[in-house]
Amino acid sequence: MAVVALQPEDSNWNSEQRHVLNSIALEGPKMPHIDNDIKLDFKDVLLRPKRSTLKSRSEVDLMRSFTFRNSKQTYTGIPIIAANMDTVGTFEMAKVLCKFSLFTAIHKHYSLDEWKEFAAQNPDCLQHVAASSGTGSSDFKLLEQILESVPQVHYICLDVANGYSEHFVQFLRDVRKRFPDHTIMAGNVVTGEMVEELILSGADLIKKTGVGYPQLSAVMECADAAHGLNGHIISDGGCSCPGDVAKAFGAGADFVMLGGMLAGHTESGGDLIEKEGKKYKLFYGMSSEVSMKKASEGKVVEVPFKGDVEHTLRDILGGIRSTCTYVGAAKLKELSRRTTFIRVTQQANPIFGDSHQP
Repeated sequence: MAVVALQPEDSNWNSEQRHVLNSIALEGPKMPHIDNDIKLDFKDVLLRPKRSTLKSRSEVDLMRSFTFRNSKQTYTGIPIIAANMDTVGTFEMAKVLCKFSLFTAIHKHYSLDEWKEFAAQNPDCLQHVAASSGTGSSDFKLLEQILESVPQVHYICLDVANGYSEHFVQFLRDVRKRFPDHTIMAGNVVTGEMVEELILSGADLIKKTGVGYPQLSAVMECADAAHGLNGHIISDGGCSCPGDVAKAFGAGADFVMLGGMLAGHTESGGDLIEKEGKKYKLFYGMSSEVSMKKASEGKVVEVPFKGDVEHTLRDILGGIRSTCTYVGAAKLKELSRRTTFIRVTQQANPIFGDSHQP
């Protein structure tokens, strides 16, 4: 039914009532906003090859060096991070990843004594790990105890499912005030304006995840926002093969955080089970039923047991090097400048398998 403005002859209403109702009628109902801009996921693109002077992928340098905006600390390593999930961010994982100059965000369920034991036995790993925390008072207390007892740890990972809450922003400010010289990772968010908010509130590295937004476009937009403030971005989520990791770097991510790709290994958490003669490990995100007593986000999956994680790491690093070779990037730092994405409707041949191409 159409709504029309009231006329002067509608004398049953006084002038103030007529003004209010006319405003409502003329303005009309508020409709949901639809963003019609095209947003892309990793599966929607391929990377276009370019001329290259590289003879072999072994020539590619994957090491990066960063100086962080708020902590003023420096980082040098290959910027891939094991996610701070119960089944991925383990001390066992950190021992292997640090040998490859990779990083591990340790999950928040280790006790202070377990941290002390790990620090005493693996001092070389401490520059390559972050202590994780939620926003609860008990989380903050344990974080303080860990960082006071193990001062060699200079990284903090503040992780919540929804980084848009004012409570999280205030918690970030409190942590920055308490630890002014530590490098803080914070998330998860998915839009440029919230990336800027967290950087200005004290974070150095913003975890970008793909909730409500296709991954590739989210990385590109969040990276653009962060780099304008001399901040840095972690692409968190959505990578299912080495090609996706390369695409995240090509889209502008400074770091890439991996969960599922590092699950199911000897060094991963989760129970090892056997079904019909095959071995599996339980992999669960932090809102799964298995993890609800501890934290808050994800699902439970039985991941085929993959053996030692070292083999997967070599596959990932080799894939990134191959991508750099195809686009003529001698260093990982150059990959985003050398990347041209080509939109596609299909990447894999469904007849011969479902493998993804870089």
